[in-house]
Amino acid sequence: MTRNRINPFEYGGVVAGDSFCNRAREKADLAQAIRNHEKLFVFSERRFGKTSLVRAVLAGFSKRTTVCAYVDLWPTDNEATFVTAMAKAITQAMSSSVGKLLETGKSLFSNLAPSVTLDEGGKPEVNFGVSRHTRIVPALDEVLETPAKIAAKHDRDVVIVLDEFQQVLEYGGDRVEKKLRSVIQNHREVAYIFLGSRKHLIQKMFMDRARPLYRAGGHYPLGPIAEEHWIPFIRERFAGAGKKISQGLIHSICEQTQGHPFYTQHLSHALWELCEPGATVTEELFKEALRLLLQRENYAYSTLWESLAMNQRKFLKGIASEAAPVKPFAGEFVRRSGLGSPSNAQRAVDALLDRDVIDRENGSFLITDRFFRLWVQRVQLP
Repeated sequence: MTRNRINPFEYGGVVAGDSFCNRAREKADLAQAIRNHEKLFVFSERRFGKTSLVRAVLAGFSKRTTVCAYVDLWPTDNEATFVTAMAKAITQAMSSSVGKLLETGKSLFSNLAPSVTLDEGGKPEVNFGVSRHTRIVPALDEVLETPAKIAAKHDRDVVIVLDEFQQVLEYGGDRVEKKLRSVIQNHREVAYIFLGSRKHLIQKMFMDRARPLYRAGGHYPLGPIAEEHWIPFIRERFAGAGKKISQGLIHSICEQTQGHPFYTQHLSHALWELCEPGATVTEELFKEALRLLLQRENYAYSTLWESLAMNQRKFLKGIASEAAPVKPFAGEFVRRSGLGSPSNAQRAVDALLDRDVIDRENGSFLITDRFFRLWVQRVQLP
């Protein structure tokens, strides 16, 4: 019998096809939101698979009826780079050949100069330049109005996905947010999906009355994948290589990773590598996989730990030692953690949130890197 010799557990990039675990309900919800031309804020912790999820949803729409533009805002740092990222995504969603890319880019964006190059795979790629003479406000208005113009002219649905949307907070002003608010409320034939991986920032953007995008759309928090979905996913992929793993050990994987997709796939990947074909995963093998993962990350985690203030370390040890969600500003937690006062706890929280070391979760906080949480438990707790 031919066995799968390629590790079936993927992490660290966009996960697609058979490597993508469940999210059936979420895919259906987002697809329906797009068909309804909704404006939706989708947010979660980092590495939760938002990009993989949305790309899987977009792949289900026909290019003949729907223009799907995916805009990665992570590399952007100002209005000019926002404009060029939008223009590039929209142009490439409309056409793919070299000639068509240039023609489309020129026809859609009169304020920008398109050029076409070949990427590493030899595929044509359009880019837009913004010179120091370019007037940024007209260029910004143009890219933001283009989706509705496409929908009207070509009688096609349009969806704009803005990934890492919290990046617009780094632009030094709120003009992009204000203009977005102005246009999207009138774009009835265009769906907008705003993806964010810093939950507290995204929530602030649409929950704070002082922000331009306050209540500008619905919100869709993305949670962990339930163990009931991980059990068949993990078991079948071990079985595909003639390896066996018990439901109890799959439960142990999910317990350590808290159902977080990245860390669950990562731990399963390491365990799959250690298990020989025809063998059964043992408790000892599971412990060895965890040990190896933490050993590989030890330098990075030690460096991070040393960069933290004492009260930040105390706070992390406090939440890492608790099995259930804690009330971090309550007197009992403050006393057990040695923080001295609720105000010390608050300052620690603010600093750790700013560095993405922790995130809010149901009125409490969690350590975002699940392996760092395990490292704190094993290395820093008495």
